Amino acid sequence: MSLVWCPARRPTGLGRTAPCSGSVRGISPLPRRARPVLGCVLLTAALLGCAPRPATPAVDTAAPVPAATGTPEAAAAPAPAPAVSAAAPAPADCTNGTAWSCDQQRRFAAASAYVARSGGGHGYLSAVFTDRRTGLTWRVGPTRQPGWTASTIKLAIATDLVERGRAGAITLTAADRHDLDAMLANSDEPASNRLWAKYGDDAMLARFREQFGMPGVRFVPGFSVRAYWGFVKCTSDDLAALVRHILTVTDPADRGYLVAAMRAVAPNQRWGVWAAGAGNQPGNKDGWSFESDSYGKHWVADSVGFAGPGERYVVAVMYQVDPRGTLADGVHAVSDLVALLFGQPVPAPVTVPAPDG
Repeated sequence: MSLVWCPARRPTGLGRTAPCSGSVRGISPLPRRARPVLGCVLLTAALLGCAPRPATPAVDTAAPVPAATGTPEAAAAPAPAPAVSAAAPAPADCTNGTAWSCDQQRRFAAASAYVARSGGGHGYLSAVFTDRRTGLTWRVGPTRQPGWTASTIKLAIATDLVERGRAGAITLTAADRHDLDAMLANSDEPASNRLWAKYGDDAMLARFREQFGMPGVRFVPGFSVRAYWGFVKCTSDDLAALVRHILTVTDPADRGYLVAAMRAVAPNQRWGVWAAGAGNQPGNKDGWSFESDSYGKHWVADSVGFAGPGERYVVAVMYQVDPRGTLADGVHAVSDLVALLFGQPVPAPVTVPAPDG
């Protein structure tokens, strides 16, 4: 299957794409991107609460989220949840009938306060945290708001290919397997493009929605003639559903491959869920890109994966960074949010990827 490229908006590096020249649906052409200054000034100000930002409501649900099954759509449609306070709960508050421990409730409170300080303006930061042992899910931020997936969608591509190969629908060659490895380990663009051109298009996105429980996945037209993985949006709930599907539905052999690959990512993906800490044996697929929306041109920093013994916790974080922010701001914010959820030190030690890969 051939892929029709946009001549001027081509893949340019790990986890990102370059823009088309000319206007796109009323959006002005993206300028040449300068590498962000990897400073700590903005993040430090956010952590200290120096910059006034509107609060983002934190949410929590005490009702178990259904585990992914053969019909995963149910797992991707969580019930609305009440808002919770951003203040750290006192010990007495831990007897409120939820199954979350007192320590975890305090971590949620710290994470909620962090999101309230960091999201603001046109920055949209959200997270989904699921305990697979209890079935409980906690959410913060706009988890149902579509945002650019960047390279996190490559995890869905890999899952689709290994499942179709297992079913005999396609035959993955040695070259395909090599590309799968590179796509997951390094977020390799050429490898991803080859796999998409050979096996992708709209039919793949439909399977993401119907089989993986990702109803919010959609191709954003205007950047290329045909569907392309680099021009896709979804929600953080969608990404969480994808990982639940991998850990509960995918064939054990393929699941083992995906889990091992996510635990062995290259340094350019050692952030986001990676900030859960080595003791939690995290695995993740990260995505970063420079995109354009109605509110301006901005960076994207997303991370999805698992952590804890037996991949107990599923974590998905999406950050559509405020246009005033940098890639480093996004990477640190996503990582610090995960660190708070797992009681790890903040700021989290992370590797900020190069904007051009």
